[in-house]
Amino acid sequence: LPPECIMSDPGPSCLKLELSYLCLKSDRAVNCVRVVWNVVMCVMLDVSDGSQVVPLTSSLAAKCGYSMESDPWGNTKLYASLLNCFGDQVFDIALRLRMYGNEVSEEDVHEIRHTCKYKQWASREILCERNFMEIHTPTQQKQGSKETGFKYGASSEAPTSLHNVWRMVFYTPKEKPMMMEDVLKAGYGVSTTPSRLVLRSPYGMEDTYTQNVNGVQMEVFKMTTYFKREWAVTMVDTAAACPTGGLQFTDKVITWYMPRHITPLMIYNQYDLLELYMGIDGKRLDTTQMNAKGYSLSVTNSHVIISLPVGGPDGYYKSHVLDYQYHTTYSIEPMLELLWREGQSEITRYKVHYPITTPPKAEPPQVTDNTVAKSGVFDVLLGTFLHDVELMNITFSSGVMTVAEANARGINVQQHGLPNGSRTFSIQVPFSDPVVLKSHINQEFTTYTLPLIFGLIILPEYTPFPHPALVETTLQDITLPTIVGTCDDEHFLVIVTYGNQGKNFHIYVGTQNISAELYTDYGVQENSTHFTMTVPFLANEIVFELAQQSLVRGRLDLTLWEPINSWHLNNFSLACEFPLTMTECFSNGTITALAVKVESAAQIVPSQLSLTDPLCKPKFSNSRFAYFSFAASSCGTTRTFYDDVMVYQNEISVPGISCYYLLNDTQTLTFFTKPGRNEPFAELGVGELQVGMRLAKDPSYNSFYMEEDYPITQYLQQPLYFEVELVQSPDPQIELVLENCWATVNDGVSVMSWDLIVNGCENLDDRYQTTFHPVGLEDRVPYPPHLKRFEIKMFTFVKDDTVLRDQIFVHCEAVICDINQTDTICKRRCPSQQGNIKRGMNQISFIH
Repeated sequence: LPPECIMSDPGPSCLKLELSYLCLKSDRAVNCVRVVWNVVMCVMLDVSDGSQVVPLTSSLAAKCGYSMESDPWGNTKLYASLLNCFGDQVFDIALRLRMYGNEVSEEDVHEIRHTCKYKQWASREILCERNFMEIHTPTQQKQGSKETGFKYGASSEAPTSLHNVWRMVFYTPKEKPMMMEDVLKAGYGVSTTPSRLVLRSPYGMEDTYTQNVNGVQMEVFKMTTYFKREWAVTMVDTAAACPTGGLQFTDKVITWYMPRHITPLMIYNQYDLLELYMGIDGKRLDTTQMNAKGYSLSVTNSHVIISLPVGGPDGYYKSHVLDYQYHTTYSIEPMLELLWREGQSEITRYKVHYPITTPPKAEPPQVTDNTVAKSGVFDVLLGTFLHDVELMNITFSSGVMTVAEANARGINVQQHGLPNGSRTFSIQVPFSDPVVLKSHINQEFTTYTLPLIFGLIILPEYTPFPHPALVETTLQDITLPTIVGTCDDEHFLVIVTYGNQGKNFHIYVGTQNISAELYTDYGVQENSTHFTMTVPFLANEIVFELAQQSLVRGRLDLTLWEPINSWHLNNFSLACEFPLTMTECFSNGTITALAVKVESAAQIVPSQLSLTDPLCKPKFSNSRFAYFSFAASSCGTTRTFYDDVMVYQNEISVPGISCYYLLNDTQTLTFFTKPGRNEPFAELGVGELQVGMRLAKDPSYNSFYMEEDYPITQYLQQPLYFEVELVQSPDPQIELVLENCWATVNDGVSVMSWDLIVNGCENLDDRYQTTFHPVGLEDRVPYPPHLKRFEIKMFTFVKDDTVLRDQIFVHCEAVICDINQTDTICKRRCPSQQGNIKRGMNQISFIH
């Protein structure tokens, strides 16, 4: 039973029961009566023979001539053979439905009775139902009849009771005799009426067999029944054959092939096909009805062919899960009814109810992202699904929520029905919800990512299956922090407004991060929206641009640094002039002077300054100031009179620089009259060159591992692609040359190491030698001589027969050469390989 009917009260709606009855008949005979009901509750079906009520199990149903099928809507169909185990001569049917919920009462039991009356049978009636095969034949021979299948002894009247059955012989196709009680125990149905013998076999029984009939697989049920009474023995031969194959499928059409000449049932090659009908769900269709629904019925020399459109109105679609993927099938139950005559008199009615289900077809759900970034809400549509699919929960980055839980917290999850009966599911999630992941691709844009796993189920089986989805969008929604500032006579006054990301940055004054120690010195005040500080103009972080007699111009450089992404959010500079007395003259003849180191004279060391007299050094100095105090009559001070003013003057300077030359000297100069070749040369100088090494992901050297990717994990003997580059140099006349490269088990101080490149060449002692790759002119490589690329095979170190699992570090020494140099290392020619030598060193070995 479906779980919801066991675990919960189905409620008042589950007590509704709609019943209809169909007596399915032809002009000549009838095979079964069908009871159809729409069930919205869970039921247990009982049958009644007038004296007792018997629960109808699946095995009893197949044995006794009952078949039941339900579609995904809960509509249930019951087939009952007219000659079922619990019927009578006027074909009464009595059923009892018991509804199941949390409680069972008398109101949960419903009785069903119906009667169909028929008078005429064919000589042989064969019925192929969804779960059993049935055949019934007369047990009395009419006067003068020569019907095949009846062989009589002394008595001309066949027995009519099961008590007279002597034995039964199955053909598998070998003969297999069984006693009556063993046949019943095995699950076969055997019954008689005053005039007919009824035999019934479920499909797949041990004593049936499969036969290919004109390309169609059929299951055959064949036996001879021996009746014995007094001195007479009557044998009745019976056979039924039902299709288990013969189907062909395309995306649009189902084709059912039935052999026209069913050899297990037909004795003669010549026969007359008297009637031919097709139908759906046991009900015949006329030509007009078939055409309206797209069905066709045709007959060839070898087959009867029925064509059915996939998706036709009489079938239904069903959802399935295969390998956690969503699939659908289409099911329909066509009927084929044949009436034929063999010889002069024997007539066979052959009816097949053949439930067909198409092979599962993958229907991957589509995720449609309808998000409008400016709305600030993810809008995602998932579908389409059949009506039997339900959305139970959604897994977000924070965990699993049911649909009700998601809606309760402001995530809008809805189901949408479509006119064709299918459905979709939508979900709307605000960007601000914690389940949305946020990342910043630069200072102004935010990428919002919503990872989802939809938890879906298929009813009524409650089969679960997941469907993942990932949607993201980028929005320019970041307001960067701003900086404004002014000055008074002694301070820089600065206000930093955070923007909409809060204080997610560090503040640097010059190169100094404002730490807690500087908060007091700078008079820092802050709240949730902004940050203020007052920086003295004599603070160490202030840069002096200009110093004059009575003022100094200082500059405050401010940087807002976001450490997670290493972004400069804002760079701010403010320059102001501040009053500052540089020289003072005192009445006692003492003079003081202040020297200020400005930005344009960054190389000056204030402690090395002196007055005109080099012996007169500063009384005080630091990295920015030199303070002098001296008497007006000392340190080389000069005195000049201007009208009624006497001026004392001195100079502050660095120690002088002198060059000495011989007065008399002779230099020899050699020259040639023939013009010589101008060979380039490099002048001696001092500077810095930056060389970097990185690891490429493949031999194209277009994609490289980032710093956060290390350590990189690789399998043994897998290639590693290294690139060594001279960076930030535009000089096309220089070349980078690899001199030595080696590997260690740590960052460089280990005694365990192995040479990869030796003096610019491969290590000939390595059986897996380093491979050099050429470097050509590319968009990102304007100077190919500035790069070197090489490849090694992944290996590990072994010590004392123990494989070391430490990280391996690769180191290189590089030389910068003029491209015209002919030095050994700059233009080295490498020797050829001199045999393979196993790696080994101080009881340390290496494994690729």
